Amino acid sequence: MIEARTQAETLTFVSDLGETKSKRKISSMLILAFFAGVFLAFAAAGSTMASHNLLANQESFGLGRVLSGLIFASGLMMVVLTGAELFTGNTLILISVYDRKVTVKQLLFNWLMVYIGNLAGGIFIAWLMNLSGVFAANNGLFGAMTIKIAANKTSLLFHSAFILGILCNWIVCTAIWVSFTSRDISGKIFAILFINALFVMNGFEHSIANMYFIPAGIFAATSPQLTVLSQIPAGQLSDLNWINFIVKNLIPVTLGNIIGGGLMTWTLFWLALQKKNM
Repeated sequence: MIEARTQAETLTFVSDLGETKSKRKISSMLILAFFAGVFLAFAAAGSTMASHNLLANQESFGLGRVLSGLIFASGLMMVVLTGAELFTGNTLILISVYDRKVTVKQLLFNWLMVYIGNLAGGIFIAWLMNLSGVFAANNGLFGAMTIKIAANKTSLLFHSAFILGILCNWIVCTAIWVSFTSRDISGKIFAILFINALFVMNGFEHSIANMYFIPAGIFAATSPQLTVLSQIPAGQLSDLNWINFIVKNLIPVTLGNIIGGGLMTWTLFWLALQKKNM
């Protein structure tokens, strides 16, 4: 039987966890954040490898999204079960701020350090994937899909990327909340698997996942053979660069992720579950 916390107990658990996260040493924050970036990059690469043939065909596109989402959920499982530091999940520290256990300055410092560590982890795995030659798998179709995914992300309009970021982290943080209600590892895994997968299935935008997806596409696009196989129009392909990675994707998606997790999930749960409201 899966042992569960009550919602009130979960709120207290999250508040205490946020305090712990915000008071880690800088070195611990950066290392654990690096791991989280690496974990999501591994999951992103695996989800693309498993689904790239399905995603390339209209008839199997939906099935490809399902498979991709279920595999990508392994990234959040690794984060939650190892205690790694994930920027999008750390929007939960807002609850600790509301409970006056953490200052706004501590919150922002944690977010900055964790964001940097996540970015380093994601780009590092993308770089290693490119060096390994694995993008040539399946006669280059894996690399071609990697480019296509990245190019689509850097072609989003600012408001679209922002809204997709809100929707994404609303789901991700709900998955984290539900996993925290369980004291059992199997309960945490099932919560993450079936809830977190929804954001990938729907094509929502996760800033930390994109720290792998887009750099991987930029690296893969240095191969003329892979760019031809991707069938990306020249204009869209030219938008796949480091500046657009930051300006057209990371900035709006990150802002959306903060709203989706910090406001729509953690803040609303805190407002609803305070003792005076129970």
